[in-house]
Amino acid sequence: MRFTSDRVGERLDVFLVRQMPALSRSYAQRLIAGGKVAVDGERRKANFKLSGGEMVVCTLPPAEETEICAEDIPLDILYEDADIIVINKRRGMVVHPAAGVHTGTLVNALLHHCSDLSGINGALRPGIVHRLDKDTSGVMVAAKNDMAHHYLARQIRDKEARREYRAIVYGNIVERAGVITGDIGRHPTDRKKMAIVRENGKPATTHFEVLERFGDYTFVACRLETGRTHQIRVHMTSIGHPLVGDTKYTAKKNPFAITGQALHSLTLTLTHPRTQEEMTFTAPLPADMEEILHTLRRS
Repeated sequence: MRFTSDRVGERLDVFLVRQMPALSRSYAQRLIAGGKVAVDGERRKANFKLSGGEMVVCTLPPAEETEICAEDIPLDILYEDADIIVINKRRGMVVHPAAGVHTGTLVNALLHHCSDLSGINGALRPGIVHRLDKDTSGVMVAAKNDMAHHYLARQIRDKEARREYRAIVYGNIVERAGVITGDIGRHPTDRKKMAIVRENGKPATTHFEVLERFGDYTFVACRLETGRTHQIRVHMTSIGHPLVGDTKYTAKKNPFAITGQALHSLTLTLTHPRTQEEMTFTAPLPADMEEILHTLRRS
């Protein structure tokens, strides 16, 4: 694939991700390190600063043979055609294999169900356009081919795809609605957590609206402008209202029968990569969150 650089001073890896938003930054860096990217015919490092006007050529390798096993894991499929598959992911399911997790993931299930998945993000993440945390349930879309992957990833990058969540948080939120901003990056002392940081973070914006108040708890709708790792969890914690059950970001007692944070991806609206039709997919609130709300409404 050939591109012409158009910004002075932009890093090579950042330029690649901007041109091909389906690529993760780390995968773009691996392509550069592996000699798959040339700038005016020469190899450069990922942090090489472009001057503008250079010809950047990227050779995407064919999808790797992978040791990931297809597994017959039941999927709650909301929609499927030749280009995309939309899933209601259950809480507790990891999206893709990683260190120490090689089975039982959404990717293992998709490989069994689908004959083809896009290979853009490498062997460990076939078809994966975006992610949900292990203990977040709800709507996810996966791409069955590279065309669909590029198109969907660009919508997410350009904030054209719309995502709305439901969460149950600790405390009584006084405001009817609000907007939370703050750059998100790795926590300075705990690398397994994210945090609002002053340096080296990525801009993040979360809109929230109160749906119901229960004194010590609040049921909220959250809408993302960006999709940073742990974004809703970090942002709600930053205003003093961490999510119920979120042991990573709060030590508050969880009196409810839910394992993991009370967070659900309710709706996803996107434009279909082939038909150009706007489509909205909805995953009903899971039983564990419905039970919490039922308990709170009775108290």
